[in-house]
Amino acid sequence: MYQGSFVALITPFSDGTVDEKAFQSFVDWQVKQGTDGLVPCGTTGESPTLTHAEHKRVTELCIEVTAGRVPVMAGAGSNSTAEAVELAKHAERAGANSVLVVTPYYNKPTQEGLYAHFKAVNDAVGIPIFIYNIPGRSVVDMTLDTFQRLAELPNIAGVKDATADLSRPLVYRKALGPDFCQMSGEDATAIPYLAAGGHGCISVTANIAPALCAEQHAAWNAGDAARAMEIQQMLIPVHQSMFCESSPGPVKHAAQLMGHSSAEMRLPMVEIADSSKIAVESAIRTLGLID
Repeated sequence: MYQGSFVALITPFSDGTVDEKAFQSFVDWQVKQGTDGLVPCGTTGESPTLTHAEHKRVTELCIEVTAGRVPVMAGAGSNSTAEAVELAKHAERAGANSVLVVTPYYNKPTQEGLYAHFKAVNDAVGIPIFIYNIPGRSVVDMTLDTFQRLAELPNIAGVKDATADLSRPLVYRKALGPDFCQMSGEDATAIPYLAAGGHGCISVTANIAPALCAEQHAAWNAGDAARAMEIQQMLIPVHQSMFCESSPGPVKHAAQLMGHSSAEMRLPMVEIADSSKIAVESAIRTLGLID
C-alpha cells in the first residue's frame, strides 16, 4: 500500500535531447527532500513526445539513481494496448516497483475496451498496476463497475484519480475496500481527498516543493490535521500557478528558476507566456523557494 507524496517527475531537456545528468540529479534531490515515491514518464514527464527508447531510458535512469530508497511507479501508458504492454514489461524488467497506466486517450474505448486494455497489461506483468483515470485529458472516464471488475485481477492495485471528484474516494473505498490504493492526481484537493479515504497524491507541485508536500502528508498520517491544512494553505498559490497554463510548462519554468533544469519542452508544448512566468515566480518566491 502506497501513501504520501509521490512526484510526477518532469523530464529535463537540453538542446532537444533528454538531459540525463540533470534528471538524475533532480531525482536524487527529490529523495533527499523526503518525497515518498517517484513517477517518471507520466504526463508531467512529457511521455507523449518521448520516443520509446527515451521513455525506457528515463525509467532506467530513475530506478538507477533511486537505488531502492523509495518506490518507483513507472509511467507505462499508451492509447495502444500493445505499446502499454511493452512499456510495462520493460518497467518490470528495469526494476520498477509498479506501473502507472493511463486510460487510452483519443480513441475513446468503451468500458469493455478499458477492461480489455488493463487486463492485457495485468496479464503481461507481475507488479502492481495503477489505473490513471484522467477524463480531462483522455476523454473517457472509467466507471465504478469497470473498476470493480479490474480490481478482481491480481495486479490491479489502485488508481491515480485526476477527476477532482471528492465523492469518489468514499464511493470507491466502500465498493473496493480499504486495500485498493487511491492516489489523488489533483494537488489543490490533496487533503480533502485524504479525508475522504484516499492514501496519497501524485503531485506536480512536489517537483519544486517536495519537502513541504511530504511534510503535509506525514502530518496527516500522524493525525495532525491542523498542520496538514496549514501546509495546504501555504501551497495553494503554488498549486494554482502550476496550472496557470497546461502542465508541465509552469512547473518546468519554476524548476529553471530554482536551478534544477532547463524549462525546455517539446512541441506542441511551448514556452509559457510572460504573464504566466510572473505568476509562477511570484508564487514560488512567496513560499521561499527562490530568493
